[in-house]
Amino acid sequence: MAAPEERDLTQEQTEKLLQFQDLTGIESMDQCRHTLEQHNWNIEAAVQDRLNEQEGVPSVFNPPPSRPLQVNTADHRIYSYVVSRPQPRGLLGWGYYLIMLPFRFTYYTILDIFRFALRFIRPDPRSRVTDPVGDIVSFMHSFEEKYGRAHPVFYQGTYSQALNDAKRELRFLLVYLHGDDHQDSDEFCRNTLCAPEVISLINTRMLFWACSTNKPEGYRVSQALRENTYPFLAMIMLKDRRMTVVGRLEGLIQPDDLINQLTFIMDANQTYLVSERLEREERNQTQVLRQQQDEAYLASLRADQEKERKKREERERKRRKEEEVQQQKLAEERRRQNLQEEKERKLECLPPEPSANDPESVKIIFKLPNDTRVERRFHSSQSLTVIHDFLFSLKESPEKFQIEANFPRRVLPCVPSEEWPNPPTLQEAGLSHTEVLFVQDLTDE
Repeated sequence: MAAPEERDLTQEQTEKLLQFQDLTGIESMDQCRHTLEQHNWNIEAAVQDRLNEQEGVPSVFNPPPSRPLQVNTADHRIYSYVVSRPQPRGLLGWGYYLIMLPFRFTYYTILDIFRFALRFIRPDPRSRVTDPVGDIVSFMHSFEEKYGRAHPVFYQGTYSQALNDAKRELRFLLVYLHGDDHQDSDEFCRNTLCAPEVISLINTRMLFWACSTNKPEGYRVSQALRENTYPFLAMIMLKDRRMTVVGRLEGLIQPDDLINQLTFIMDANQTYLVSERLEREERNQTQVLRQQQDEAYLASLRADQEKERKKREERERKRRKEEEVQQQKLAEERRRQNLQEEKERKLECLPPEPSANDPESVKIIFKLPNDTRVERRFHSSQSLTVIHDFLFSLKESPEKFQIEANFPRRVLPCVPSEEWPNPPTLQEAGLSHTEVLFVQDLTDE
């Protein structure tokens, strides 16, 4: 299941949180979340800002005083290899060396004094990095113009980007700082760096970033790595979750010697990369397992919600059905009550039954649909409506019915209609003395 720190996050934000933790190695989920929220969950900007902080570049949210880029260079286990310039040989060589020594000392002393004084007059333009990618591209073009296109593949990006890619890909990063004014730089680039076997080794086993210290980007990296002389090479890798310098090579190194030194550094530190790969794979597996658990939980939650929704719908359906049945019962009860009240009203409104001795009386025998017989006398001058009202008031009579005579067979117009707006009297209908009428049920029609 998701960790407590990841509650109230969307699935996309949770994935970004875990990916950011994997890229930066920050153990605290709260810190990871705080950093991502500062960058509006833009993981690329958050990772770059975090790497910049590790290198000494000010954060956009907490800018410290300006200081050079830094990686971990304080590790006492850093391998350092310095090639000294060869000592003079023979009497002629020592004589030339001693003659030139005062001039060389005077030249470099005056040059250092001039540079030191110049800093107070005009700040070093290299201290402001305005176009780091432009610095890299400019150095690449000048390198190819001077030494040709046969060289290791330059990383075409800033130093921060190179560190980021080396960390993400778990690869070695070889950094070369080019001193344009140093006497050994030209020979190193032409004979060592551009040697086919050196190119093959660098291109197949590491990333290669290079820049001139005369460029602002190169100068900034120079301040971070603190080289002593040129040519200068630094091997950087992810070690103990930090980008760390694990090897420094300084001086004019020959191709075979450079290959041996780089191979030795990589072999000595390969176990750290293997360990980091295993840890990263374990974190990825943990992330996948956590994601699978979250997906299983969400699937179970959705299934439970679907069951609950169906239960609610079933309860609602039953409730509506019960309400509908109850309403039908109430409607039927009201209808029956209204019908009974109507029967009672009709019964109360019936005229009195004439006596048997009345010569104008007509005895009518009604045969109801349930085969029962009902007798009553009516006055011949009364409307057929009275017959209908009498039958309607009976408990045994149907709700809707019509009255039929048998000889001749006809339906008596007992209720007003278009044909008979005023129903005829019994006499007008041809009913006299004793008659038998049939009641036909029309309730279901």
